[in-house]
Amino acid sequence: MDTRLADFVRDTRAGQEAAAILRSCVHCGFCTATCPTYQLLGDELDGPRGRIYLIKQVLEGKPVTEKTRLHLDRCLTCRACETTCPSGVKYSHLLDIGRQIVEEKLPRSIGQSLTRTLLREALPRPAIFGPAVKIGRFLRPLLPAVLADKLPPEAQGVNKPWPSGGRHQRRMLALAGCVQPALAPNINAATARVLDHLGIDFFEEPKAGCCGAVRFHLNDQAAAKKDMQRNIDAWWPHVEAGVEAIVVTASGCGVQVRDYGHVLADDAVYAEKAAKISALCRDPSEILVAESETLRTLLAGAIGVIKTLPKVAFHSPCTLQHGLKIKGVIEEILLAAGYELTPVANGHLCCGSAGTYSILQSELSKQLRQNKLAALNDGVPAVIATANIGCLSHLQAGSVLPVQHWIELIDEVLK
Repeated sequence: MDTRLADFVRDTRAGQEAAAILRSCVHCGFCTATCPTYQLLGDELDGPRGRIYLIKQVLEGKPVTEKTRLHLDRCLTCRACETTCPSGVKYSHLLDIGRQIVEEKLPRSIGQSLTRTLLREALPRPAIFGPAVKIGRFLRPLLPAVLADKLPPEAQGVNKPWPSGGRHQRRMLALAGCVQPALAPNINAATARVLDHLGIDFFEEPKAGCCGAVRFHLNDQAAAKKDMQRNIDAWWPHVEAGVEAIVVTASGCGVQVRDYGHVLADDAVYAEKAAKISALCRDPSEILVAESETLRTLLAGAIGVIKTLPKVAFHSPCTLQHGLKIKGVIEEILLAAGYELTPVANGHLCCGSAGTYSILQSELSKQLRQNKLAALNDGVPAVIATANIGCLSHLQAGSVLPVQHWIELIDEVLK
């Protein structure tokens, strides 16, 4: 796609990256076939190809309008289009560039700005978000529907112990994250117990915090980079001490951490460290696959003493299958553990969570959730499993079935 960048962006790193991405797009339209918002709205500008044209106009110096922002805001950043694209267009990176420029050139209304500021400042801070969740659950009947919808029931399994550290030579870092400790604290604890069975110590570094995704995708990229730099500083002593991996149990956060090297590539102080952190980032499924021989032996012994296991519908988050490019792996692990998996139609489509999207684009988000739950429930499962805290809480708010992280199901077999 031929592009003539405007002076304000031509010689910047962002401009050069955007130009390269635009040149790789042959505007074939294959991406529209797997775009959730295009499927719902049928508008070319609510599909990747249309949004690419809008960003191209912005980069060429055309006026930035509310219409431009509307269609960019509606994008879930699910990356299904990247999986589909035969030309390998890095759409999500182009979208990040386009959104940031639009944010700078077109101020939002006071209401929009206030909402986004609250989200940027509250969600990444566990000291604020945790108490807010407790208060929100108590006052749930009085909350606006869009907020009440984001508060799943009290997490189960919170009293199960985290294994004591220092028992194994092998060590792996955990990202605690910002919202997961309050919404589902058992996820990292369950991962620690599973890894303990495999002879691996799993621990959190308290100085680390939000991965940066919340602020980054709300177009406060400067603050997001500070979140990333803080995490790198917190983790680096452990990296130097030989920690094997940084295991991120929320696939949405995993995509962000794996992108540290790209985001901080022009940072003279952090570029090299960021690349190392990205290289160390692992989804828990990748660890279990690497330890598959030992895991299968453990599972075979455990399955023999279990009478029945519930039928499971697995929801593969967009960040897992399109971001981390992990497909079919967790399903194989669950099958090896003795679970029966039900079929799920259109598994490539987003559930509508997408971080803060479910708050900022609540109507579209609910439509996508309704479609996803219909597909998940079609096989009459007893439980829904997923790999991302955002998807978990979003689906649970609309589901009568329990929604769990898949690692919790493995933990239940191995207990």
